[in-house]
Amino acid sequence: MGQTNRNSTNGCETRLNYKNVNYPQTLLRKVHYETSVPFGQDRLIPIWVATLALRQKDRTVHFESAAQMLEFFRLAKDGRYYRRMVQGFQRIFTSTIFFGTGSQPGGSRLFDWARFHFFDELHLWFTENGKSPSVSVHDCSNTITLSEAFYKEIDRHRIPVEREIVIALANSPGVLDFYIWIAWRSWVLKSGNIRVPIFSPGGLEDQLGCQVHAEGRFLRRKINQWLRVIRAHWPHCPAEISTDGQSLIISSSKPSPALHAV
Repeated sequence: MGQTNRNSTNGCETRLNYKNVNYPQTLLRKVHYETSVPFGQDRLIPIWVATLALRQKDRTVHFESAAQMLEFFRLAKDGRYYRRMVQGFQRIFTSTIFFGTGSQPGGSRLFDWARFHFFDELHLWFTENGKSPSVSVHDCSNTITLSEAFYKEIDRHRIPVEREIVIALANSPGVLDFYIWIAWRSWVLKSGNIRVPIFSPGGLEDQLGCQVHAEGRFLRRKINQWLRVIRAHWPHCPAEISTDGQSLIISSSKPSPALHAV
């Protein structure tokens, strides 16, 4: 964390802000040296842009003002939230996620790496008060071009996510991530149920992407707390911890998708 390195190709510095090592994969997130890793409500930005892309049926989305995102999620349109949103767009755009594993099958070393980013291009106008700048309509158009990988992912794997629940959980990033993850895993399941190990390599503890707690009993307690919050908004949430406490059991949400908040 905080390690700085220089890219010899373009002379641009990058900083390794986050490293998560989960056997057998390693996740690295790098950002431009002037920005930090996305956090908190930054996750609302790709959710909003993905919604626009699917509605407009295009990888390049157009909108009048970035402040529309604040309206979409019913966030206050004051200076603090507006500045926070501006910084969030910068953090999301400059962040690249690297997935990789290094193994030695048969005595030979294998590097299997991939990288992902959300946006290819960003053309946004910002003003101090959040209003449109005093230039021509053509000049002040706002556009975001999603990366091809991100657009294909959201277009091929559309999942029902309730905006009202996202709004309710906007200040609880861990619960929001867990809700969207359950909505995805349960929606792609056509029937029956699956068991996701909590503590095994590649299990739920690894997929959460962070160290919730070193002791298993506290991790289970935290997951149960998150499930109670999610069920308050999605009563038919098809996920529960197994009786032995070692797995999360997820059933198909086809009969009751995550589309109706209470």
